[in-house]
Amino acid sequence: MGNIRTSFVKRISKELIEIHKGKFNTDFEDNKRMVAEYSTVSTKHLRNKIAGYVTRLMRQREINIKQ
Repeated sequence: MGNIRTSFVKRISKELIEIHKGKFNTDFEDNKRMVAEYSTVSTKHLRNKIAGYVTRLMRQREINIKQ
């Protein structure tokens, strides 16, 4: 079973990836810093959720590119 994320987390994550192309990668720690820099997220918990979803999306894109 996987994690269930809210539509807010998904929407913000996808918007950040689209707006800041090339800034995010498959490393959670790097993405966490980028989310803190490029968004106005007020809590650490929400920032980590968004960074985790961004990391997941970037890993999926990397796998799709290799295939």
